[in-house]
Amino acid sequence: MSATDKIKNAAQQASGKAKEVVGSAQGDDEKRADGKADQTSGDLKQRGEHLKDAVKD
Repeated sequence: MSATDKIKNAAQQASGKAKEVVGSAQGDDEKRADGKADQTSGDLKQRGEHLKDAVKD
């Protein structure tokens, strides 16, 4: 996995977590759900990159 992809995926997860926290604090269910979706997307991308690395080895 390239370091750039790893950083981008981690940033997406962190951004999603922040969005979820803000949404919870504001009582905004849509923002909270968007944050969770961003976290999940970043996590799935990370797992895909790990799979690619495993296949290369």
